[in-house]
Amino acid sequence: QPSFEAYFTEILLCKNELNNTLNNLCHWMKDEHVDKNLVTQLDSAFIRKDPYGVVLIIAPWNYPIHLLLGPLIGAIAAGNCVIVKPSETTKNTERLVAETLTCYLDNDCFAVVTAGVQETTRLLENKFDYIFFTGSPSVGRIIMTAAAKHLTPVTLELGGKNPCYVSDTCDVQNVARRVAWGRFFNAGQTCIAPDYVLCSVEMQDKLMPALREAITEFFGSNPKESPDFGRIVGDKQFRRIRALLCSGRVAIGGQTDEKERYIAPTVLADVLPSDPAMQEEIFGPILPIVVVASMDEAIDFINARPRPLAIYAFSCDSKVVNQVLERTSSGGFCGNDTLMHVTLTSLPFGGIGNSGLGKYHGKFTFDTFTHHRGCLHRNMGLEALNALRYPPYSQQKLGLLTATFEIKRKGMCTLL
Repeated sequence: QPSFEAYFTEILLCKNELNNTLNNLCHWMKDEHVDKNLVTQLDSAFIRKDPYGVVLIIAPWNYPIHLLLGPLIGAIAAGNCVIVKPSETTKNTERLVAETLTCYLDNDCFAVVTAGVQETTRLLENKFDYIFFTGSPSVGRIIMTAAAKHLTPVTLELGGKNPCYVSDTCDVQNVARRVAWGRFFNAGQTCIAPDYVLCSVEMQDKLMPALREAITEFFGSNPKESPDFGRIVGDKQFRRIRALLCSGRVAIGGQTDEKERYIAPTVLADVLPSDPAMQEEIFGPILPIVVVASMDEAIDFINARPRPLAIYAFSCDSKVVNQVLERTSSGGFCGNDTLMHVTLTSLPFGGIGNSGLGKYHGKFTFDTFTHHRGCLHRNMGLEALNALRYPPYSQQKLGLLTATFEIKRKGMCTLL
């Protein structure tokens, strides 16, 4: 990963998460007092913020620092003990985390476990009070199955094929730069990257030279020599992504070098829904373009597939962007840009359906790792006020009880 991208995602976003938590934790952790009915007016009703206990955080390899420390910050802030398992795919980062994290944190409360698939399977046999997992939907099902044996709550941050609709009314050059940046950031190994473009055949013809120009602007005439373009994380991932190049026709890029695990920034044109690139999350520097006749067809295309982690829509007409937002469902949404919604700690980040379960970032991370405990503290005296709810029962008691407990609807209309 280029150092610029690494600093932005792995360091800056982590620092933002940490400083936002430190700035607001005193407020987040306070008891939250709530409304009361007539019977409890003299009592104290509040939500206590309790830790879950011992939580397990399993991090992925694509952003091995940010996606480990981000959840960890919220878990510590909420008062939990934590076991973190970095990805075994990124060996250097795994070793760095194992060697350094224990120097800064209380080893009685926080531990790093380095483990492969077999060891992780055994780790999941233990009872945790909460599990936070980032990875693929297939592994997410395994995590949820293991958690179910102990009735352990989970957050699953998964992936999916994030659609990007480009309408005929847009600034083509701006769209090309923003889509190319989002798709080829970290060589496409980003769970919220635009996975494929939906547009008309006319827009495909306009986008292609604009995308070629944007790629050259970003990475030069030979991206392989650019210090700003990353490489695929491993040989297995490289071979899987390379096999997807047979989809549609290669309009831009397509060059590969297995020794360097290099796949050029690639755009595939005239891709069919049945092509290999449309059957799985790409997670690499390949952008398929699927032609649709209209916005309605694009929306139908999106809704016919599992709900993605993100949906992107580009148009100079805000009504078009709002139509895509209102008529689809996804973990997150970004209009006229890519990736940028994830940079805000004020927005929840998470999936829905096949793309995940639960949310985090900022206060949402603290809330994820917090048990919100409903509490009522009553006065020991004033027993006469409780007589209405004690036997023997009567219609008079029920009427008075209803009057003191009932929540009435506001703004009701009366039919004359």
